[in-house]
Amino acid sequence: MHTLRKLSALALKQLLRNRLRSILTVLGVAIGMFLYAAVETMQSSLKSVTQSSPDDNTLVVYRENRFCPSTSRLPEHYQSEIERIDGVVEALPIQIAVNNCGASLDVITFRGVPTDSLQAYNPDIEITAGSFEQWRNRSDAALVGQHFAQRRGLQPGDQFEAVGVRVWVAGIISSPEPQDNNVAYVHLPFLQQASRIGLGIVTQFNVRVADASNLQTVADQIDALFAADQSPTDTRPEKAFFAQTASELVELVGFTRWLGLGAVLAVLGLVANALLLAARSRVKESAILQTVGFSRSSVAQVMVWEGVFLGLAGGLLGSLSAALFFRLKSFTLGNEGLTLALSPQLPVILSGLLVAIALGLLASLWPAYVAARKPIVESLRSA
Repeated sequence: MHTLRKLSALALKQLLRNRLRSILTVLGVAIGMFLYAAVETMQSSLKSVTQSSPDDNTLVVYRENRFCPSTSRLPEHYQSEIERIDGVVEALPIQIAVNNCGASLDVITFRGVPTDSLQAYNPDIEITAGSFEQWRNRSDAALVGQHFAQRRGLQPGDQFEAVGVRVWVAGIISSPEPQDNNVAYVHLPFLQQASRIGLGIVTQFNVRVADASNLQTVADQIDALFAADQSPTDTRPEKAFFAQTASELVELVGFTRWLGLGAVLAVLGLVANALLLAARSRVKESAILQTVGFSRSSVAQVMVWEGVFLGLAGGLLGSLSAALFFRLKSFTLGNEGLTLALSPQLPVILSGLLVAIALGLLASLWPAYVAARKPIVESLRSA
């Protein structure tokens, strides 16, 4: 342990002696790890809204063969018929108005819901500013998700207009459900009239099922009930609905894995090149270290420690910068009224740091071999 501490201290001194090269290498690693962390943030955010779990008990009832919310129109009276199906706990009618149905970085989504149903349906919604009573008592009031509000710079008491709908911000909400943090909840009758859809028509129903294992059974019963109706339905689990409806978004985020791989390879090459240059410039110095008692393995270990330190510093800088960037910007990706919040998570930051350290270690192996392979006499002569 004492030897390792001495070798790591020597490696740190070597890096500090060549500060310009070390700083440039760390910055290069940080840029690569920033890109890697950004890609992993997108991947983890997508996974959270598309990967099913045993606790998922929500179905989405949509108009059959419809995609954009503006084309999905279902009679509101379907609610009572759906709630009579065995296994259904409740059904929430939702009217959605969105500014852009295609894949976009700036999607504005209004969700119209019955005034007395929102808190009962989603008790995890927390009012962080403003009040629920103000929303309840004013017909044009909106409860705005915290990411939406941060992106638009909205506070309680503000007014804003989008999609031809003008609302007054009654409160800012926070929720464990990513979708809630990126929409504006308004009163259902208000949105039906403001969007000119008309009273009695909704975009979808969110249906809560008593037993998650019966999701598919209940979904089949709902679709069979309205199969011969003027407005047939297509019912899917909520996360499967997101994965299929926002397929363009899923494909776009999936492509970013190649960017992450490119960033990893770039970091590997950058650190290896920097250490290889250092090893070749310190041939005489390595020989002197061996003459005063350092073994070849010790000389190699110094180089390995340099790689680890470069990876650690660059990984820490890049991962934290990515987390701060996404936290401040509150980026979202949207498609067909569904939004994906790009939120940094601690596991992503830690994975970026560990990957950077591993890359620094891997990149140092060949330079370490180069630094330690020559005999002492030959190294002194070549220097």
